[in-house]
Amino acid sequence: MRQDFDMIQNFEVQGGPEYGRRNLPKLRKALKAQGLDGFLVPHEDEYQNEYLPDCNERLMWVSGFTGSAGAAIVMTDKAAMFVDGRYTLQVGAQVDNVLFTYEKLEAGGVASWLRKNTQKGQIIGYDPRLHSPAALDSFKKSVALSGATLKALSTNPIDEAWTDRPAAPTAKITVQPLELAGESHSDKRARIGKALKQQNADAALITSPASIAWLLNIRGGDVMCTPLPLSTVIVKADGQVDLFVKPEKLTDELRSHLGNDVAIRSEEDISAAITELKDHSVIADPSVSSAFYFEALKKAGAKIIKAQDPVALPKACKNNAEIAGTTEAHNRDAVPLIKFLHWLDTEAQSGKMDEIEAAGQLEHFRHETGQLKDLSFESISGAGSNGAIVHYRVSKATTKKLAKGSLFLIDSGAQYQDGTTDVTRTVPIGTPDAEMRERFTLVLKGHIALATVRFPEGTTGSNLDVLARHALWQHGLDYDHGTGHGVGVYLGVHEGPQRISKMPNKVALKPGMIVSNEPGYYKTDGYGIRIENLQYVKEPAAIHGGERKMLGFANLTLAPLHKDLIEVKLLSPTERAYIDNYHADVWAKIGGQVEGKVKSWLEEACEPL
Repeated sequence: MRQDFDMIQNFEVQGGPEYGRRNLPKLRKALKAQGLDGFLVPHEDEYQNEYLPDCNERLMWVSGFTGSAGAAIVMTDKAAMFVDGRYTLQVGAQVDNVLFTYEKLEAGGVASWLRKNTQKGQIIGYDPRLHSPAALDSFKKSVALSGATLKALSTNPIDEAWTDRPAAPTAKITVQPLELAGESHSDKRARIGKALKQQNADAALITSPASIAWLLNIRGGDVMCTPLPLSTVIVKADGQVDLFVKPEKLTDELRSHLGNDVAIRSEEDISAAITELKDHSVIADPSVSSAFYFEALKKAGAKIIKAQDPVALPKACKNNAEIAGTTEAHNRDAVPLIKFLHWLDTEAQSGKMDEIEAAGQLEHFRHETGQLKDLSFESISGAGSNGAIVHYRVSKATTKKLAKGSLFLIDSGAQYQDGTTDVTRTVPIGTPDAEMRERFTLVLKGHIALATVRFPEGTTGSNLDVLARHALWQHGLDYDHGTGHGVGVYLGVHEGPQRISKMPNKVALKPGMIVSNEPGYYKTDGYGIRIENLQYVKEPAAIHGGERKMLGFANLTLAPLHKDLIEVKLLSPTERAYIDNYHADVWAKIGGQVEGKVKSWLEEACEPL
């Protein structure tokens, strides 16, 4: 992870319309050389990561778009950029609307566009390492209706046209200590091997670096914000593992840690290793492994079992050591958060500070802990109308002052070796108006409903999502993002398979799963509001008179809510009690860790409503 820093986040402009203007002609020249009429450009790379190494930022290279979800289709005479509701404003700022039309990922997305905009005889290329089998099946059906065809390419035309492409990362792999992992990798491997036998599988192909990191109790530094070692493994039913990784990443400590039951092989050996799986039953997850691997397994004569990554669910259900570690990380992170909130309520009220100074100040306070490894994502530091851009990324070109009479939204997180944090607070600069107070309180009511719910075993996040939206819906309001995502322990700030969202999800919430609770409201050209804590699933105290076993959430994040934004008359007595109890908990756990003016401010911020 990045540790040689004064400032972690880079506020120079990245992406933007000039990328498309400069690089789209280069890609079209490469398409012509390969006899193609078009090319599919997903955001995903070979590892399906949210954050990509610089060498895999293909979508940004061709379009200028820097969001974490999106896709493009480049034809010889036109191009389209696809984003979801989180990026409606961002795409307009970063992608040239003369070169690209803006399209929605939802409601058919890429497949629908292909059906309507391709014609008989056209050949649309794709890199099979970057697409899931399910997505490709949908695309193939669409072009079949138009008479066009999809063609798998052995060489990505972007990689050919990108003459100054950065080198692939080679950060050293580190060991995650057993006291933090809570389970040895030998026990984990045995557990996964047993699960494979129960599915009548001889092996599993694991292509998710996060799953590999958890399984082998290792971490890396190949991508920003997430301590991932880019690699691939084959896990066998006897618990033995083949790890495919660049030799430059290895250390003697790592070899000793992995032992004799983990064979370390060169990254280039994966294709040959797949041929060794002939007549073997192999689990591969079509949601995270690319079509390339499924074709390779098929060609090798393996019997493919399409099933969820067998590591995903065990990784999501944190053990006691992981919960203890992440609790400690959140308690540690609370101190810089509270120092920062005090700074926002004092110095930043001048109206002279800007978004970059604010994000930098929070990073500075986190550095003071002496244990910060990295940010868990690049801070969303949005003042005024920038706060309405859900996944806004502040830069020197876009930064705004924290102006009087506005709201400031800060969504940030940290990576510590014992845990990953993610928290959002909305703070008034000056005096908030009545609408701001009302809408903040509606968001808060949804946040409280989700924090306090009790639910039976088997409940999914999709079953709970409406709780966070109910108060907003009653006022004709909503937000266009999920309400909660899974979070790792010194791993990804976004992880599955659980989530809380309108989108259907069949994965039940289980004890130990960490999820965010982050309803919001966004007024275009006005302001943004979001309240986010992390919480984990646990068994609460038995309900008197209850007949069924229930689950609930335990809070992790400790940072006061700004009481000047709370319209108390909109709260029920139960909601008021929740806020008072939450603030009392913050004061009890963190009050003794801060001093002077910060302590006095915190005491007042945590007083009952």
